[in-house]
Amino acid sequence: MLEGSRVLMESPGRDIKDARHQYEGALVILDAGAQYGKVIDRRVRELFVQSEILPLETPAFAIKENGFRAIIISGGPSSVYAEDAPWFDPAIFTIGKPVLGICYGMQMMNKVFGGTVHRKNMREDGVFTINVDNSCSLFRGLQKDELVLLTHGDSVDKVAEGFKVVAQSGNIAAAIANETKKLYGVQFHPEVDLTQHGKDILKNFLFDIAGCSGTFTVQNREAECIQEIQRKVGHSKVLVLLSGGVDSTVCTALLNKALKQDQVIALHIDNGFMRKKESQCVEEALRKLGIKVKVINAAHAFYNGTTTLPISEEDRTPRKRISKTLNMTTNPEEKRKIIGDTFVKVANEVIGEMNLKPEEVFLAQGTLRPDLIESASVEASGKADVIKTHHNDTELIRELREEGKVIEPLKDFHKDEVRALGRELGLPEDLVSRHPFPGPGLAIRIICADEPYICKDFAETNNILKILADFSASVKKPHTLLQRVKSCMSDEEQEKLLQITSLHSLNAFLMPIKTVGVQGDCRSYSYVCGISSKDAPHWDSLMFLVRLIPRICHNINRVVYIFGPQIREPIIDVTPTFLTTGVLSTLRQADFEAHNILRESGFSGKISQMPIILTPLHFDRDPLQKQPSCQRSVVIRTFITSDFMTGIPATPGNHIPEEVISKMVREIKKIPGISRVMYDMTSKPPGTTEWE
Repeated sequence: MLEGSRVLMESPGRDIKDARHQYEGALVILDAGAQYGKVIDRRVRELFVQSEILPLETPAFAIKENGFRAIIISGGPSSVYAEDAPWFDPAIFTIGKPVLGICYGMQMMNKVFGGTVHRKNMREDGVFTINVDNSCSLFRGLQKDELVLLTHGDSVDKVAEGFKVVAQSGNIAAAIANETKKLYGVQFHPEVDLTQHGKDILKNFLFDIAGCSGTFTVQNREAECIQEIQRKVGHSKVLVLLSGGVDSTVCTALLNKALKQDQVIALHIDNGFMRKKESQCVEEALRKLGIKVKVINAAHAFYNGTTTLPISEEDRTPRKRISKTLNMTTNPEEKRKIIGDTFVKVANEVIGEMNLKPEEVFLAQGTLRPDLIESASVEASGKADVIKTHHNDTELIRELREEGKVIEPLKDFHKDEVRALGRELGLPEDLVSRHPFPGPGLAIRIICADEPYICKDFAETNNILKILADFSASVKKPHTLLQRVKSCMSDEEQEKLLQITSLHSLNAFLMPIKTVGVQGDCRSYSYVCGISSKDAPHWDSLMFLVRLIPRICHNINRVVYIFGPQIREPIIDVTPTFLTTGVLSTLRQADFEAHNILRESGFSGKISQMPIILTPLHFDRDPLQKQPSCQRSVVIRTFITSDFMTGIPATPGNHIPEEVISKMVREIKKIPGISRVMYDMTSKPPGTTEWE
């Protein structure tokens, strides 16, 4: 038996061997490690088609024998030509099943049939307009021009024999098709909300091309969750870590419904990184629901918390080192790991104090599907690239999971599905519709740094940004980098950029900090670009620039607008910043002011989440006076999404009134020690929702 087949037969929950044809008429999703793999599954099930996610290496005969009607191959972080490219059975394309290859899946398909794939100078990460051939079955009923999400560095160069290009993004093939064999490839992501008519494309594939029936309805998920909890827990006790956010609250409500009251111990750990009066509000809200909460003030334990880490990123041996204490750590991954492990250590101390036997206590948490995908957990995807470690998916949590000691009834849910479940459970709307607040709290909304981030590409990237921000003047004075910039844009984009830069006086530059992003299904830890203007911001023009910049400068994953007078002198140093009491107080107050204004405006429900970020940047210093960097700047990050896997910023004047944002800026500027206020204009991808 093939190795891949044996793995498939032995995988828990994926026992094809013992269930011949249980997938008759279903769709199989072959997982190549996409960040959006689970979103494909969810979109397909929304259309009432049964689907199953299996490893990419699943043999073709297993797919055929089990009656799957069609195949979707997900995107992934690998390159088809890389030595470590994941193995797959090429026969999946020749067993007579319709196939839709997404992103990496399209490149695989093209390569198998003799086409070529190359890494181009230009990346595409974000929402772009593509031109589609709507006579193709996949695009029937769509417009000639469609907005889609593209996230790739590799592109199809030579199209395979028998295939034709059926969509283009500039001069790049955005989709290919062999209609006779029912083989289709798209370079974009039809499964995400950012692709305007993605659901219609999936409908065309599932019903018109593959002939699926659309009669599959999922069992009541609340009942499934309750059954899983009761089966796993039995008569043991469960310690649930409760942040007060919607995920952990719904998790606790499920536990309360599934188990006896004395089996559930709800624990709220105040880690010192909560919002203003947050712990008090959490306790009061949950007591009203009849949930008894034990509140532990563990700020000191967290500030001084440590964890074990590999000796270095390159070291593949099991040797470990002790990290710095949290209040002296700047690396965001290390911060998250320390916080996650400290949560477990504090929980274990509580178990000891309550004279409970650790082996008889389960740990419950409201982990969601996106948390596991972004952490590259095998629970969600064995091949996904780590975007960031979630505090509820650290190494210690994974060890407990392997021992079967972790209860995560929501691990197959996305945020909007959890809200719907919360309503079914009778939770009040104000609690169900709360903006998410991460477990690590404000700790990951402070960009800690003790030195500026300036690599060898800093100067060249700044020159490219200068060309883009002043394109109308740059085209008149030839520069060696000008041709490179122009080659990454279509004629229409060049024309639009000429118009924007003729009308508006802008400057764009790198800032000496880095943030976490997701580009081409991989984690990026890259520069932030700042844009400043002489006049009031023209948001539509700025959003055009924001989409363009990461595509041309691959080392940028986030773009912000800086309110106030035009920046004359870009900064090249930082204010030393750590998780200290004073720094936390500054962010806590900025967060309090911004969210109060959003709530009072009545637009809180229009925004999915609004992280407020503190950065170690001090603007407006005269370089001749050599004034030290001692202030910090705040970022407002509005985010609109339905699944938290992709999303867009709220455009002022469109999604949210400009006056609401202006009021936030004015109030935040009054806080002592604040230099400037910025507005994050980045979609996801290339930026993540949070900055760390």
